[in-house]
Amino acid sequence: MRLLAAGLLLVAPLCAAFYLPGLAPVSFCEEGEESEGCKSLIELFVNRLDSVESVLPYEYDAFDFCQDTEEKRPSENLGQVLFGERIASSPYKFTFKKQETCKKVCTRSYDPANSADKSKLAFLKKGMQLNYQHHWIIDNMPVTWCYDVEDGQKYCNPGFPIGCFVTPDGRVKDACVINSEFNKKNTFYLFNHVDITIMYHSGKDENWPGARLVMARLRPQSYKHTDENNLSCEGPPMEIPGEFTNKLSLIYTYSVTFEEKNNIKWASRWDYILESMPHTNIQWFSIMNSLVIVLFLSGMVAMIILRTLHKDIARYNQIDSSEDAQEEFGWKLVHGDVFRPPRKGMLLSVFLGQGTQIFIMTFITLFLACLGFLSPANRGALMTCAVVLWVLLGTPAGYVSARMYKTFRGEKWKTNVLLTALLCPGIVFADFFIMNLILWVKGSSAAIPFGTLVAILAMWFGISVPLTFVGAYFGFKEKPIEHPVRTNQIPRQIPEQSFFTKPLPGIIMGGILPFGCIFIQLFFILNSIWSHQMYYMFGFLFLVFIILLITCSEATVLLCYFHLCAEDYHWWWRSFLTSSFTAVYLFIYAVHYFFSKLQITGTASTILYFGYTMIMVLIFFLFTGTIGFFACFWFVSKIYSVVKVD
Repeated sequence: MRLLAAGLLLVAPLCAAFYLPGLAPVSFCEEGEESEGCKSLIELFVNRLDSVESVLPYEYDAFDFCQDTEEKRPSENLGQVLFGERIASSPYKFTFKKQETCKKVCTRSYDPANSADKSKLAFLKKGMQLNYQHHWIIDNMPVTWCYDVEDGQKYCNPGFPIGCFVTPDGRVKDACVINSEFNKKNTFYLFNHVDITIMYHSGKDENWPGARLVMARLRPQSYKHTDENNLSCEGPPMEIPGEFTNKLSLIYTYSVTFEEKNNIKWASRWDYILESMPHTNIQWFSIMNSLVIVLFLSGMVAMIILRTLHKDIARYNQIDSSEDAQEEFGWKLVHGDVFRPPRKGMLLSVFLGQGTQIFIMTFITLFLACLGFLSPANRGALMTCAVVLWVLLGTPAGYVSARMYKTFRGEKWKTNVLLTALLCPGIVFADFFIMNLILWVKGSSAAIPFGTLVAILAMWFGISVPLTFVGAYFGFKEKPIEHPVRTNQIPRQIPEQSFFTKPLPGIIMGGILPFGCIFIQLFFILNSIWSHQMYYMFGFLFLVFIILLITCSEATVLLCYFHLCAEDYHWWWRSFLTSSFTAVYLFIYAVHYFFSKLQITGTASTILYFGYTMIMVLIFFLFTGTIGFFACFWFVSKIYSVVKVD
């Protein structure tokens, strides 16, 4: 086990560093030199706008920005649709190597007498107040806004704000801190101008034509353009007063420059964004923290298994062989009851089937992500991969559920199959559907179109459910799992238990150690979901996943052994709940994260946060519980198979 941990530790940096850059490279040439494999037009695409202060993302078109006359929308995969990404073409179009200075894109005018203008401007102000961020894309690469943070470090943000707000009491909010001119009380400052710098790797010394884009950066600026026929991009910022009383005209402009940067390879063009995220040191701390827990647990388990169990087995077998058989004690006493089927065996078998499905899905998804197939450049690939795998893995779920139910001597096999196929996915879908209704009412881009919902239902009922039935058919055809000892007719009475061997304290203690292994990773995962930061450290995540498996198994086996020694043979449900209690700690951490780290405002956003958190908690509950159960099942079968029983 320790060798495995050490080997994984060596692999982690490789996994974290390697990813595929997504799509095939595109070459760009100067105007007049275009060919089939080389074009001069560089199009800028816009994605949904999101905010740290609100869970509701909005499409670019929802705000009154400049729009493309012939809007094109690239086809989006399932993962992008589920995450609310809505990519569209924009009126920002550039010609390769053609510099532009203060070029007008469009003008937007607002009249206080017009109610439509009033509502459009109010929505724009709301976007600035909640610090909504643009996400622009050039050549499948985010256009980043890089700025200096403390310790002389540079942070590159794959988004930039619409504008910023100075409160009526003079408090400067969000991006308003970048300019001392943004100081008027109760005023909004709109970033209506962008300075874009596009960097390229020339193909002169390479074996491809033209040049390839390796970086796109911008700086948002605010200018009050007075004369739209004579634009200078200088002077005071574009102020929008808090009270809308006079007519207002907003002119949007841009400047673009090109720079040759041959030291950046096309394949590593995402690195500068990823490197600017200062997480790696904390990740190593998290891995070390998890490894200490694993070594501590492994030591305890090894001590119990090698010393105590070895002594127990030797003593029990010695007693049997001696003439004057003494009174039995400890875990051997309950050999006639330890495999007595549990109460609510139907529900337990369903949970185990679903947990197996989630476990295999998570393992394959993380493994592929670790190999670089699901990099951030491959938009939506991670979610698409997870959903497709989940749908295709109905067979193992049906098989495990049916086989365990048969082992529990269950008779209602039809109910078992239907519950395995419908119970947990049904809960997730119902939660998801309610969240979607809220998003739809609020007009958010994350609201999933009706067609996609129908497609998800078709995948569930058309592929996943039949595959579950197939798995269950094979599961019921198999013989029940044979136990090493016979079960007595009459159940044995369980003696009075001490506080620590009662079910609840054991279950609560069991979840602490696995949670201790994952809580630092959890912070980064929650950041990537709610604070819109890129998550790319799948090597670390895969390592933590393996550590979580080991910790759940060891903690459950340890507590299971203590309970059996106390002559309590009700271990089936307890082994499942001991490790799945980690999900309760996950929920408590998510609540703490919501109140301490996020600035989310509004009822809808709060409901959405907790609605999506409940889906995560349920998935985690099934996954960890299944690991704990099978580890314990293996352990109990093993120890009772080596002890002699009359």
